[in-house]
Amino acid sequence: MEELIKFTLNGKPVEVTADGDRMLLWVLRVDLGLTGTKYGCGESYCGACTVLVDEKATHSCMTPLKMVQGKSVVTIEGLANNGEMHPLQRAFMENDALQCGYCTPGMILHAYELLKKHPNPTEGEIVNGMEQNLCRCGAHKRIIEAIQAAAQAMKGV
Repeated sequence: MEELIKFTLNGKPVEVTADGDRMLLWVLRVDLGLTGTKYGCGESYCGACTVLVDEKATHSCMTPLKMVQGKSVVTIEGLANNGEMHPLQRAFMENDALQCGYCTPGMILHAYELLKKHPNPTEGEIVNGMEQNLCRCGAHKRIIEAIQAAAQAMKGV
């Protein structure tokens, strides 16, 4: 059944009339044209679909639209500020942590939550904190290095 869902998307108010049980991933990609959020497994296993819901990394492939009513949703497109890449985006680019790039948006948004909880994470905390995201290209070492670099860049931010 269609319903009106209101939420904030990348800092702007949004109203969507859709089936409240439709997955957020498809609303973002198809209805709103934000294709940075990727479809991977569709089972909340790979993390390619990760977005931030009230600053918590959330797998949008298993999140019904009605669950974001009144909340803030940030996609990879909304992480940049006034055209300036977020330190995580810059660190992934500078550390070549995006071999094919498919997992990168989800990795970056999951790392965002990780760095909010642990602003100066150990390598072990990064590995444990990122276990919800899969990279099949083998860029794991560079991803860890990128998150460490972003942590340093974000000090005082």
